[in-house]
Amino acid sequence: MLLKKNVPFSYVFGKIKMEMIFLTIYSTAVYAAHSYFKLQGISIPLAIPGILGTIISLLLAFRSNQAYDRWWEARTLWGAIVNDSRSFARQVLSFIDNAYGDADKQQLKERMIKRQMAWCHALSHHLRGQNAQQGLGKYLSDDEYRALNGIKHVPVALMESHADDLRIAMRMNWINEYQQVALDETLTRFSNAMGGCERIKNTVFPVTYSFYIHVLVLLFVILMPFGLTEFFGIFQIPLVVAISSSLFLIEKMAIHLQDPFENKPTDTPTTTISRNIERDLNQMLKNETSTEADKTSTVAGTNAVFYVL
Repeated sequence: MLLKKNVPFSYVFGKIKMEMIFLTIYSTAVYAAHSYFKLQGISIPLAIPGILGTIISLLLAFRSNQAYDRWWEARTLWGAIVNDSRSFARQVLSFIDNAYGDADKQQLKERMIKRQMAWCHALSHHLRGQNAQQGLGKYLSDDEYRALNGIKHVPVALMESHADDLRIAMRMNWINEYQQVALDETLTRFSNAMGGCERIKNTVFPVTYSFYIHVLVLLFVILMPFGLTEFFGIFQIPLVVAISSSLFLIEKMAIHLQDPFENKPTDTPTTTISRNIERDLNQMLKNETSTEADKTSTVAGTNAVFYVL
């Protein structure tokens, strides 16, 4: 994902480099045929490419809006994942009370929160068609990490592990029924967000629609030099390149935005979002650990006073 405010020109023009070369050669050939080979009769009214350009601009505007809607929906879903991850960590830390230093409860809380970090990274890799198990060893126990071997859908497997831990907490009476329902609703929102991302990933933008627009753009590019040469002469070459390049850039932008999980610079920044979630959850976990240590020391001090009395 491009996170810089200033996008380098090399990146922008690199996307249409071949088109610009073709436009330069083609418009130069039309000018040479018109000027040196006395083919002045080969010209068309400027209104024809003008009308065609108006139609193309409307189609490209609609296409760009549809592509951006897909990208923005993906970003909205990952924004919900950020909020729900923080809520999930807060619920786990507050619902499961280990004020007296219960090691099993503390271990369960750390395991669930770290697994949520792993889930975010696994979902990011899964949507981009990468190895979803990559890099999860530092968040999961050795047994849980090995259990993922051969699993096709790693994020779903991690959600199942969350559900198993909720069942354990409920069975041990570490949480009550209302807390279990609240945590399960949070897991459901994770599943819904994951399903929404997969729907965007697996729904292909209509190929015929993209093809027809591309054909119209090419037709406009072919006709435009014949309409400009008579009025602008040799200056039609940079005009054709500039005008046509803008149309190709808009078309390329729409093509890149329509697939926000293809590991391209224009993707939804799922890696950065996952790292931010990891940072926030680590902060919450460290604060909880220090708070529990203070509680334990306070309780120990109180017991010591009672013992002296």
